[in-house]
Amino acid sequence: MKIAPQQRIYVCFFLFAVSLGALLSRMPDLQVALGVDKSELGLTLIGSAIGALISLTFSSPLIARLGARTTAFITVLGTSALLSLVPWIGAAPVVFCLFFAEGLLAGALEINLNVEIDRIEAQLGRGVMNRAHGFWSLGFFVTALVSSVVRQAGISMQLHLAVTFVAVLFIGIWAIAGMRNAPARITLEEGKAPPIALPTWGLMPLCVIGIAAFLVEGAGIDWSAIYMRDVFAVEPFIGGLGLTLFTFCMALARLFVDPLVDRFGARAVATMLLVLSAIGTCAVWGAPHAYVALAGFALMGAGCSAVYPLAVSAAAQRTDRAAYLNVAALGQMTFVVFFLAPPLLGFIAEHAGIRTSYLVCLPLIIYALFSVKALATRRAAGGASVATVQSVNG
Repeated sequence: MKIAPQQRIYVCFFLFAVSLGALLSRMPDLQVALGVDKSELGLTLIGSAIGALISLTFSSPLIARLGARTTAFITVLGTSALLSLVPWIGAAPVVFCLFFAEGLLAGALEINLNVEIDRIEAQLGRGVMNRAHGFWSLGFFVTALVSSVVRQAGISMQLHLAVTFVAVLFIGIWAIAGMRNAPARITLEEGKAPPIALPTWGLMPLCVIGIAAFLVEGAGIDWSAIYMRDVFAVEPFIGGLGLTLFTFCMALARLFVDPLVDRFGARAVATMLLVLSAIGTCAVWGAPHAYVALAGFALMGAGCSAVYPLAVSAAAQRTDRAAYLNVAALGQMTFVVFFLAPPLLGFIAEHAGIRTSYLVCLPLIIYALFSVKALATRRAAGGASVATVQSVNG
């Protein structure tokens, strides 16, 4: 069966989300299995953030040398394998080490897939970045829905994640085997790239936008099930609906937002989505009933949907240095927040209540609203973003 190059990237995003989502949906069970409180669970999960930060800083030259296909094999299948081992470990320090190794691979995966989809966009002459990230969200939605049923049926974490890994292994080998390196954007990647990716001042507004989106995403994905359990004492299926609705709305928005971006521009779309995130966050914080909280999670999912992909597109198209470096540097400041959100929110939840922890998102959302000017006002002819021109002097 022949599939287009961008569709292979879609599958990689989907499989990574399925693997990670399967574990994150079992956070309440993992907390019980490890015998830790919310704050200690968050500190255990921070291993992923440390590993991702190291990888995002140093792995760009290695990724460029290995190529898209080899890197995808190692990172997509490797992360799934490591995550499937977590339920078999009963000691939090060992789980921390597994998360650290998983973070190393996840950071490289983030750089590889985003740069490759940007190159494919250049070939196609149209935007597919949001759709690619939509399959990441779709993967989380699918695994959240399945996990709600699996948890309600009392199936163990060990069996759940083992079956997930087997599925990812077979589908991943099929999809990645036919992957070919897309040609680089020549004008954006001239010269010898430095070995370390660090953010520049011109990139900082995009980092702020990405950080806000990822903090909202981390809050919705990592803690929604525990929030529903602790605040409303609902049964596992209803508790899992918070994650299900969050990921469904996030996936739906990402899969269909590209025409809106083409018509109204990235700035307008990002502003609208950030406002939705703020409304959803406030709804979760003050929810008097479980169904109000579920609606809040849905708005949070839709609100943070395309914000990060829009920032990635702008970073990849900057002309100041190689796309690998800008995407990696953006990832340092944003993708890591996805993993830092659990310990941060866990600490606040443990000491101030889990409702209060969601208010942490609001200041960053407001700050991001003042940073959207770094995005394009509209898409220029031929698929090039106005932000590309603006970013040269950024």
